[in-house]
Amino acid sequence: MRDSLAEKISIVTVTHESSGVVETLLASVRSLCPVIIVDNASNDVEKTEEIVHHYSASLIKNSVNSGFGFASNLGLANTKSEFILFANPDIELLDGALEGLVAGLEKYPDCVAANPRIVDTGGRARFKRRSVLLGADEWTREPIDDCRVMVLSGAALCVRRSAFLKVGGFDNNIFLFHEDDDLSIRLRRAGGALMYFPSSSIVHSEGMGSKRTPSIAWRKGWSMGRSRTYTSRKHGIPYGVARGVASAAGHMFNPEMLWSPVRWAKQVGFLSGTLFEMVAGKQPDTLGKLRRSQP
Repeated sequence: MRDSLAEKISIVTVTHESSGVVETLLASVRSLCPVIIVDNASNDVEKTEEIVHHYSASLIKNSVNSGFGFASNLGLANTKSEFILFANPDIELLDGALEGLVAGLEKYPDCVAANPRIVDTGGRARFKRRSVLLGADEWTREPIDDCRVMVLSGAALCVRRSAFLKVGGFDNNIFLFHEDDDLSIRLRRAGGALMYFPSSSIVHSEGMGSKRTPSIAWRKGWSMGRSRTYTSRKHGIPYGVARGVASAAGHMFNPEMLWSPVRWAKQVGFLSGTLFEMVAGKQPDTLGKLRRSQP
């Protein structure tokens, strides 16, 4: 099974200041399949390189931080397998996770992408039941059996290569956040089924993919605000942009923000990114490069 599994599935992971967590992921893979690490101009890339070499994985070093979607597409281009698992660097595969994903995708030929069961370090389920790009009537509860779903989490998203390439992969205009929601919608519109396989499980140390500093928190908030605005406009979500602005402004008045420099920085970045994308998104395409840039 080990040899056949290695031919059927590959893992692509994007890192940015992630040397402190990526070893757990690589150790949990146990050399069952090829792993491609795409590093987005990290300051700790040398440490990441040592870890990657130790586990016989492959490393692609970007000279600039190109964003999650672009780096993921680049990683997939360096794989050959039918199935690709896009995995956050801060996840751990539990026994049988890869086998379960492959078995599920082979059992359901119309399934183009799937999530395993995702739990946090305390064992609590982290099922993605909703999205800002979905109506409330499309939100779902966590199923107990194999089931179709409306949206997938990018923390551990397994795709069928042909379907992924057919819709153009991840949108390179999305630097970070909501790229999984956007991809889910495009895959469904192309006629594919998104599924959830609870028999396959991973642990996600949510928010630990990179260091937690005010600077990084601001950049994440900036990307989140821009991405929410961009994807809401892209998919024609009614009042989507206005709701994003309201959400950003509302969080700024939360007293808890004052006691956490990291959370405050994230919310300031979120509001800034939202307002920036509102302006940039309405301008001629000469601002397209600005939308894809990261401060």
